Amino acid sequence: MSARTRAGHWVIATSNAGKIDEFQALLAEAGIELVAQGALGIASPPETGPTFVENALIKARHAAQATGLPAIADDSGLVVDALRGAPGIYSARYAGVASSSADNVVKLLAAMREVPSSRRQAHFHCAVVALMDAADPAPFIAEGFWVGEIAAAPAGEGGFGYDPVFFDPVLGITAGELDAATKNRVSHRGQALRRLANWLDGLTRSPATPGDRPRLIHRPRAAPQKRKRYTI
Repeated sequence: MSARTRAGHWVIATSNAGKIDEFQALLAEAGIELVAQGALGIASPPETGPTFVENALIKARHAAQATGLPAIADDSGLVVDALRGAPGIYSARYAGVASSSADNVVKLLAAMREVPSSRRQAHFHCAVVALMDAADPAPFIAEGFWVGEIAAAPAGEGGFGYDPVFFDPVLGITAGELDAATKNRVSHRGQALRRLANWLDGLTRSPATPGDRPRLIHRPRAAPQKRKRYTI
């Protein structure tokens, strides 16, 4: 693996502008240059995996195969207890394949209309993977969880997706009301990308030895846990 590969370009396997901004902010100090797959004319593949991790791997392998670059991908979604885990891996297309974020929020609130406040628990789940190439047999995997509740109505103009209806009981506001820096500090994607950034930092700092491959780390899934209290 060349020094250029270690500290060079990586493709982000997403065309979601909100996700791209978060990737750029959270990996700014990682010593790599990121390019979104959309900027290279690459469309997203069908997400046919049954889990967040498997869908992230599908997207990363597709981007790596199409570009010849190492790839980073995430798959994330909202898991609502009262809806038996829905929308889950279908979060982006909950209201239909061509649905907008607003459409998905409307469907979610309709499904939760009769659910009392005591049963509105939910969490965001993010799985991030990194591949050195499309045939990488040992990808880096990190996951993050953000525990909260589904609000009765949208609040806030920030973020994207379900952020306006995801209420954080510790902060006392929705994800849509958070500034970008605070959201990146506490969110599911922020947690996973910080683990990725630590791994990338070790990768770019390690000596480039011909034929040597760095050890890739698998971080096993952990159940959502009560997290510490933050202040804005």
